[in-house]
Amino acid sequence: MSSGEGSDLLGPLFGDADVADHLSDRARLQAMLDVEAALADVEAELGVVPRGAVEPIRAAADAGRYDVRAIAAAAARDGNLAIPLVRHLTKQVEAIDASAARYVHWGATSQDILDTGLVLQLQRAVPPILAHLDRAAAAAASHARRHVDTVMAGRTWLQHSTPVTFGVKAAGWLDALMRQRASLGMALEDARVVQFGGASGTLAALGDKGVAVADRLAARLGLAAPDLPWHAHRDRLARLACALGVTCGTLGKIARDVSLLAQTEVGEAAEQQTGGSSAMPHKRNPVGASVALAAAVRAPGLVATLLAAMPQEHERGLGGWQAEWTTLPELVLVTAGASRAVASMLEGLVIDAARMRENLERTGGLIASERVAMALAAHVGRTDAHRLVEHAAQRTQGGGTLADALASDPAVTRYLTRDEIDRHLSAESYVGAVRALVERVVRRFARS
Repeated sequence: MSSGEGSDLLGPLFGDADVADHLSDRARLQAMLDVEAALADVEAELGVVPRGAVEPIRAAADAGRYDVRAIAAAAARDGNLAIPLVRHLTKQVEAIDASAARYVHWGATSQDILDTGLVLQLQRAVPPILAHLDRAAAAAASHARRHVDTVMAGRTWLQHSTPVTFGVKAAGWLDALMRQRASLGMALEDARVVQFGGASGTLAALGDKGVAVADRLAARLGLAAPDLPWHAHRDRLARLACALGVTCGTLGKIARDVSLLAQTEVGEAAEQQTGGSSAMPHKRNPVGASVALAAAVRAPGLVATLLAAMPQEHERGLGGWQAEWTTLPELVLVTAGASRAVASMLEGLVIDAARMRENLERTGGLIASERVAMALAAHVGRTDAHRLVEHAAQRTQGGGTLADALASDPAVTRYLTRDEIDRHLSAESYVGAVRALVERVVRRFARS
């Protein structure tokens, strides 16, 4: 994964600058150092370490003091980042106060620092995603209100089905965005738990002060205190990963809709900010949609890795835990990029209602055939009504409208006048409960 520090050429396209900063190498080290400083502080409060050790450790807990490359190289030998970081931290503390250096990392294990540091990063990196989802939802709500009566072709299996409105389509986006915003927020809250258990999760090194240290450390860092350390129980992080993955899928669905509406042959919607082509001057590519769709393609594999990593061995995992280190941050970053792209896409989405009408009428009334069949069914039964309308639809294949074909069939006009046929084939009169459906979703969004 990119460090998020400007070396990744594709980071600005597929990611989010603020989130990348929270997930950068420097931010990772700082989060771990924050845990070490907080640990010394609470242990001093509880009389576990001398109060004089706290300030030197806190002063040394500044990521700017450390050589990221040197720590990375050492981690390749030691097996994780915490071991060399603690070693370098200890040297920095020694330079300030040699007596304080002996209390660095007191009673902790590497995984305590790595996991809690990761949680601190997550609680900073995921909220921007929630903010983007809020932006996207607000834009979808605006489209739903404005276009509640803007009739367009409904499409099933990529073919015209029955009329809908763009408002109800946007309300569907809004409904899904609200669900994912709530699910992701809850998953983040569940994951905001301190990790502190010592070597095997028993807090043995701290004697009778272990639980108090863990609880106070959680409070100091603004995290929840679990009943037990969770070194080998990764369900909280896996749940967060699943929420991120489903969010990417939801954003991808919205992006798929917009990209299909933006096709040249359809032309019913377009992104305001579009990309060009190095070869074709006329091209206006749906860049935002492409970012969200790329995330939707990448996310399932990342989620699968985190789920596969869950069955970890005994008290500390081997391999599964390590697989999380790059996978979860990458998943957060691609979700951030997708949510940013969809929010901007919906905020600037340009709707062509005239083109929607033109496409709706392209089939000469066939799109409302179901309604005529329902009207005839009241007289001749569903099967015969379906047959009569189907035959009329087949007669339009050489040209003409469904209304003309129906009006020329005595078996139809025996029950329906031409005015009734025309009324039944009006798209506006066959959009069902769209107003009630849109209002229900928009009202719930307004209350949220």
